[in-house]
Amino acid sequence: MGRPGLACALLLAACCCCCRRAAGVPGEAEPPTPELVEVEVGGTALLKCGPSHSPGNFSHMDWFSVHKEKPTLIFRVRKGQGQSEPGEYQHRLSLQDRGTTLALTHITPHDERIFLCQGKRPLSQEHRIQLRVYKAPEEPTILVNPLGISVNSKEPVEVATCVGRNGYPIPQVIWYKNGHSLKEEKNRVHIQSSQIVESSGLYTLESVLKAQLAKEDKDAQFYCELNYRLPSGNHMKESQEVTVQVFYPAEKVWLEVEPAGMLKEGDRVEIRCLADGNPPPHFTISKQNLSTKEIEEMTPEDTGTLVLESAQKEHSGLYQCQGLDLETMASLLSDQQELLVNYVSDIWVSPAAPESQEGGSLTLACEAESNQAVEFQWLREKTGQVLEKGPVLQLHNLKREAGGGYRCVATVPSVPGLNRTRLVHVAIFGSPWMTLKERKMWVSENAVLNLSCEASGHPRPTISWSVEGTAQEQDQDPLSVLSVLSVLVTPELLETGAVCLASNSLGRNSTTIFLELDSSRSTGPRVSTASPSVRANSTSTEKKLPEPESKGVAIVAVTVCVLVLAVLGAVLYFFYKKGKLPCGRSGKQEITLPPSRKSEFVVEVKSDKLPEEMGLLQGSSGDKRAPGDQGEKYIDLRH
Repeated sequence: MGRPGLACALLLAACCCCCRRAAGVPGEAEPPTPELVEVEVGGTALLKCGPSHSPGNFSHMDWFSVHKEKPTLIFRVRKGQGQSEPGEYQHRLSLQDRGTTLALTHITPHDERIFLCQGKRPLSQEHRIQLRVYKAPEEPTILVNPLGISVNSKEPVEVATCVGRNGYPIPQVIWYKNGHSLKEEKNRVHIQSSQIVESSGLYTLESVLKAQLAKEDKDAQFYCELNYRLPSGNHMKESQEVTVQVFYPAEKVWLEVEPAGMLKEGDRVEIRCLADGNPPPHFTISKQNLSTKEIEEMTPEDTGTLVLESAQKEHSGLYQCQGLDLETMASLLSDQQELLVNYVSDIWVSPAAPESQEGGSLTLACEAESNQAVEFQWLREKTGQVLEKGPVLQLHNLKREAGGGYRCVATVPSVPGLNRTRLVHVAIFGSPWMTLKERKMWVSENAVLNLSCEASGHPRPTISWSVEGTAQEQDQDPLSVLSVLSVLVTPELLETGAVCLASNSLGRNSTTIFLELDSSRSTGPRVSTASPSVRANSTSTEKKLPEPESKGVAIVAVTVCVLVLAVLGAVLYFFYKKGKLPCGRSGKQEITLPPSRKSEFVVEVKSDKLPEEMGLLQGSSGDKRAPGDQGEKYIDLRH
């Protein structure tokens, strides 16, 4: 073929190509590699129709959506003006950049496809765009097998399930144990994944890890990782770490005691059986008596703990735990462990009831039983004073005041807090002591009184009253007794008072309570108590007025004083009239009396007032009256 023929053939081929493009049928020529555009769900995709030329090149073109290799017209551009075709993209398309770019908004996973633009003038043009859509999944959640896994399982068992929701495209899942990735391993590790397509087009991924575990995996940390891609690059998200319960038989059983260290009677003690299996075996505890070698079976709590709320020396012995695996029925024994409860018991004093005459001596010896070395000391019960360090207490030249309580304290220095005590009462022979002074009380007639009287002595005294009433006795200690008498105030009682009499085989003693009628008080029945607070061993009478009557006492005292002075003045005046008193002369004069009466003339001035009232009449010289003085005054007119 000559050159003219070749030229004609080439021209014919070009014309046929132009005719096919002019016919407006897209896709008949072999499509070029599409341009890639990536966008996240909810974003806007900017679709450019090829390289930018003069604006006139894009004034007339069509946009197609290609789905399953079938193009669908979605947008037209005529004279630079765009218009959407009815359909799913009708309200989401718009022109930008002077018509060179088609903007697709509100991207969804369904928009992932090829878009094609085709120009009409001056020559037919075609450009393909591949739109890729991405969506990051939510944080992965992990659910561990709640039933646990037995190491005796013969095949992989579900460990945990990982769920990643609303991602696009489907993310990749990777499982980890203790920070190391897991891969499929025959009969050891199996990973099974599935996905669900939501109505939104997003994917929910579910991955199940199955594995065979060993005892060493009881504390293993498992988690899953989701790998996904975004326009910005590759990303990943991790779940929380979880631990699955692993069941395995026990290989060892042992025993623990709490508290550790030296134990004493009264301590709260816990004996715990422990094992290295999960679940722990069923426990029983045995105790062997160290002296008799007898074995006693004990049943602890479900947790394998035996609690001794108040340990005693009888709890000492050799303890051993036995664990029974209820699945395999295998039995394991712990080593024996000695439990020693230190004690001080059976403390006693000899003599058990010590007694002595006044001026005598006593020896008190204290003994105690203990499994440890014991130290002794003696204390006075009343004061807490330490009298002796050692088991023996010597008491010499005993007086009545030495009677009472003595306490022996036995202590184990090697065991803090371990001690025992014994109280013994020392009795000194003697007649009763009255521990309450006598008293005068202001009372109201028809009132009910509680009169109290306390006495001590050895032998222990008994108390009786001189008046009728209801008496109740209370033992204060082995040597003392307190009697409380309830009486009704009557005229006879006001006249005689109440006498409390204490007696034993060695003598008797008494005290008297005098009653005075108080007219200023109500005469209605009422109860008052005579409970003097001053203690003494005396039988003298104390006529003490209540403080509220102090003003009345002062008035009475002044009246008595005036009366005494008046009587004295009258006597002196009488002798003056008789000329027997030397008035106005110096020196001393003897009152002249008949010889037969000279040695008998005595003027007596009496007062029935209380000793305290009479004290108001004493001069500044402070003369004091003998205890038996009842307030009488004598003026001796003998020379």
